Amino acid sequence: MKIVRAKTAGFCFGVKRAVETVYNELQEEAGSGPRIYTYGPIIHNDEVVKDMEKRGVKVLRTEAELESLTEGTVIIRSHGVPEYIYKKMEEQGLTVIDATCPFVKKIHNIVQRESRAGSYIVIIGNPEHPEVQGIRGWAGDHVTVVQNEKDASDFVPNPGMKVCIVAQTTFNYNKFQDLVEIISEKSYDVSVLNTICSATKERQNEAGSIAEEVDAMIVIGDKHSSNTQKLFEICQKACKDTYYIQTLDDLDLNQLGSVETVGITAGASTPNNIIEEVQNNVRIIF
Repeated sequence: MKIVRAKTAGFCFGVKRAVETVYNELQEEAGSGPRIYTYGPIIHNDEVVKDMEKRGVKVLRTEAELESLTEGTVIIRSHGVPEYIYKKMEEQGLTVIDATCPFVKKIHNIVQRESRAGSYIVIIGNPEHPEVQGIRGWAGDHVTVVQNEKDASDFVPNPGMKVCIVAQTTFNYNKFQDLVEIISEKSYDVSVLNTICSATKERQNEAGSIAEEVDAMIVIGDKHSSNTQKLFEICQKACKDTYYIQTLDDLDLNQLGSVETVGITAGASTPNNIIEEVQNNVRIIF
């Protein structure tokens, strides 16, 4: 059997930076410093989050949990948070370490600047995703999240307001272009800023190309990972035998049957050890 592993599979720059921030802080404190928290899971990968929790990191999953703190170090998740969360942490006297992906932070700065300049902000992405919720929290009062063609068709620009369009960093590039086209037809004064991470586009393009050439495709990543979900959608269109797994335990090797070529890709929050475990076991079995 031939196995084709995507070169872009695994941790992206922003995720690697966020994970290292937590482990470095744990090493520096070494049990003697204040309790370490993350506001939300630091990345969308249960295996990584569980390992951090074993080492003493507590995940704050609600604002109420955050508000209950009187001391400690809070590390902001890679997806970022709304502006008011920063203010809340400062008011509570907490030590804040910002592990927001720099590419996401750039979008925060863009929407804040454009909003203050009088633009109506349109965020193309999933409104339930923490990255989008964080971006929205920097965009002022005039903001809409567009996820699909219906949202784009229903969007009505405010008369006289310039429209500024940005995107969730992990959004599908082709879908982004389609939605931009729909929105652009509604207004003459539209500024489009393609804020999809270049690494995301490269990962999606490579995954799609591999899926077109193999008999079966394995996509590895957390079920909550937006970029992994997008990879699965792209691969499934090109290869009907595409499997979405979180770890090796989720893979039924019998499903692969007698295929001759298998492609493997992984989301930006998938650790290398999980990818290698899947790759090695597929190679051994076949």
